[in-house]
Amino acid sequence: MLEAHLHLPRRGFTLDVNLALPARGVTALFGPSGCGKTTVLRALAGLERAAGRVALGDEVWQDDASGTFVPTHRRAIGYVIQEAALFPHLDVQGNLAYGLKRIGASRARVALAPVVELLGIGHLLQRRPETLSGGERQRVAIARALATSPALLLMDEPLAALDAARKAELLPYLDRLHQELGIPVVFVSHAIDEVARLADHLVVMDAGRVLASGPLAEMLARLDLPVAFGDDAGVVLEAVIGDRDLPWQLARLDVAAAGPGPDGAAACQLWARDQGLPVGQRVRLRVLARDVSLARSPLQDSSIGNQLPGTVEAIADDRHPALALVRVRVGAVAMVARLTRRSAHALQLAEGAPVWAQVKTVALME
Repeated sequence: MLEAHLHLPRRGFTLDVNLALPARGVTALFGPSGCGKTTVLRALAGLERAAGRVALGDEVWQDDASGTFVPTHRRAIGYVIQEAALFPHLDVQGNLAYGLKRIGASRARVALAPVVELLGIGHLLQRRPETLSGGERQRVAIARALATSPALLLMDEPLAALDAARKAELLPYLDRLHQELGIPVVFVSHAIDEVARLADHLVVMDAGRVLASGPLAEMLARLDLPVAFGDDAGVVLEAVIGDRDLPWQLARLDVAAAGPGPDGAAACQLWARDQGLPVGQRVRLRVLARDVSLARSPLQDSSIGNQLPGTVEAIADDRHPALALVRVRVGAVAMVARLTRRSAHALQLAEGAPVWAQVKTVALME
């Protein structure tokens, strides 16, 4: 577990957070600009001297009660910022060698060759930073951070300086790191699409404080958090490619429950465009609230092929007074729908009411 109790007065707000984060997977610190996300990251690294305590498992990096403070260069961390900050006088191989030199080959816990392959930078080793694209530079910066064999990888908006094309180029590599390396990652973002793609655990911050913290799927389904608002409101679901309808270029997505049932059945099934992925492959899905409509009975003559029986769990006001957000329990998973309050009234929606969730679009985040 990564434990952080931090207190630090800053201009405009006071950072005051208590975090207990999982020591595996990816944790996202999410919130508006200026809410304290980067300050938390810098305090974890020892770059900001906040009052409190920081510990990763049994390793205590800061404990004011005992007078302990481990300086940044002695903390087993990798740190990646918005700009790649590579050494311009060194080629890619030299930049990676610098990261390895920091700890010495005898202390290396992460083999560099698999990282180079994982990040797809083998063909770049003899290139200088100025010849690389933005996405390539960030991949090299991540590899250099991993070359130090960190026990914790910290990433401060690593995609913020990239345009849409370079961002799309880098996301699959970050996803592979997420899946294949056992190093816990804490990354800062104010872009919910990045969070939905990469995170396992979500911390929502505002004005220096933690509004909520928990598993990603649970947090995105909550209606009382800022993350639930805006055009990007929606849920993330884990699924397996269950079947492929080749003539119609569709794939059946068997959505997993929080825990498998006794018969191994999926919590629900959705159809989406076939991306060519093999049957049995695990995927992450994103279902936006604007792509979910509700009905009191299944529609026979409809173009919407995904119609699922569910129960209304909660109803909340959206940002515009004409709109409402409705959380629906479909089997063992939750979905969120955005509809007008007039429609909610006409359907007589209330907690516990049976409904049919009609999912118009399912996005695979592969």
